[in-house]
Amino acid sequence: MLARLLPHPLLTLVLTVVWVLLANEPSAGSVLFGLFLGVVLPLLTRPFWPDRPVIRAPARVVEYGLLVLWDICVANVQVAYLILFKKPEELHSRFLVVPLDTRVPEAIVTLAGTITMTPGTVSCDVSADGRALLVHALDAPDPEEAVATIKRRYERRLLEIFG
Repeated sequence: MLARLLPHPLLTLVLTVVWVLLANEPSAGSVLFGLFLGVVLPLLTRPFWPDRPVIRAPARVVEYGLLVLWDICVANVQVAYLILFKKPEELHSRFLVVPLDTRVPEAIVTLAGTITMTPGTVSCDVSADGRALLVHALDAPDPEEAVATIKRRYERRLLEIFG
């Protein structure tokens, strides 16, 4: 019975916590509404989740989240510097093709979201076969190094998390 009501308990918890954080005050009303969203949204989207994603290294999720938060803070400073002190013609703005080692859809979506959340980069497209991600970088003087950094910092960790 509980599995039918909460098809994705971790998602329910995450949605509830995110709602309370977005409400910016942990009142009873915001917690209850967060719980409502956390129960109803997974129920409504259950047909789109035929298989629950397997997280093979739960402790790595926290590490990954902290790494992404750090990278977002650092990238904000870097982008501010680029905008304030570099001339547009000095920027090496370009599209990068990131070949993917993972085939897990949740890992690919997480990688694309991470890239988009990090200032200075945005995920543009995933190849039809799911083997490459198209990324636009505001300043990538060495495209091979930029791709290697994405794979080393993010995709390698997602492979550990999702397998």
